[in-house]
Amino acid sequence: MNSQNITFTQPDFLQQGDLILIVAPAGIVKQAEAILKAKETFENMGYQVALGKHVFKSAHHFAGTDKERLEDMQWAINHPTAKAIWCARGGYGSVRIIDDLDFSQFAKQPKWMVGYSDFTVFHNKLHNLGFQSLHAPMPINFKEPWLEIEESIQQLHSILEGNLTSYKITNNPNNIKGTCKGILIGGNLTILENMIGTESCISTKNKILFIEEIGEYKYQIDRLFRALDRKGYFKNCSGLILGDFTNIKQNSPSFGQTIEEIVLQIVKKYKIPVLFDFPAGHEYKNMGLIFGQEIILNVNKENSSIKFTK
Repeated sequence: MNSQNITFTQPDFLQQGDLILIVAPAGIVKQAEAILKAKETFENMGYQVALGKHVFKSAHHFAGTDKERLEDMQWAINHPTAKAIWCARGGYGSVRIIDDLDFSQFAKQPKWMVGYSDFTVFHNKLHNLGFQSLHAPMPINFKEPWLEIEESIQQLHSILEGNLTSYKITNNPNNIKGTCKGILIGGNLTILENMIGTESCISTKNKILFIEEIGEYKYQIDRLFRALDRKGYFKNCSGLILGDFTNIKQNSPSFGQTIEEIVLQIVKKYKIPVLFDFPAGHEYKNMGLIFGQEIILNVNKENSSIKFTK
């Protein structure tokens, strides 16, 4: 099995009474009630929760101007006592402020940064700085019926307190069997490709890559995977985990391949384990993943598994 010797700094897990900060670094927050429900839910779990000053601001597409969103993020990053920074929603906008943020104080007092989708920009940044982060549901998801999201939210709570050990995943016949070990990284397909050639591009050597996507045509998914392949994303990685590919748009004429076929046509030659259907991404069931944590990925004929090592 391939291994990865780098140790990423793990922020302290949360305890009762710890402070969580909610900020909105990207798209406009139109469902304020969802954010407030998330705040109330985690307060009822025993945490303190505070909102950034500009969370409910609007500047056309964005949750406030670049300057306002930057101010909230820097406030959260520098906060002297908070233990977690929770992204209110994704959308688009994190890339407009990432290079102006100062993480020097964060390095002295690391916090869990939590989000997915556009928040992949921050996952990449933290990975390159050597910190773990959490790919998990966001407050905007609380607009959905509680019964639909409860399992994912309870799992987020469990992870924040340090209780994530493993997952078992039902077999997809397109899986490529195998076992590997490596640091888990990844996120949204579009964002990962968008980071190529920038300071936020991540190395995948000896690592296990997770990818999810929403709202794209299959030809665009094919294009994005091929761009990553030409960058060398899959050549040296130890394994690949595919999450949800949600609301795929219909090509006309038909593209002629399934998502599994698109992926396998590109990565099969590397002879690495490939796991499809991990429940993370833009669906109601969005199970948390710790990026920067070493995992053991076991893909077999029956139930496959992901084990988070200590």
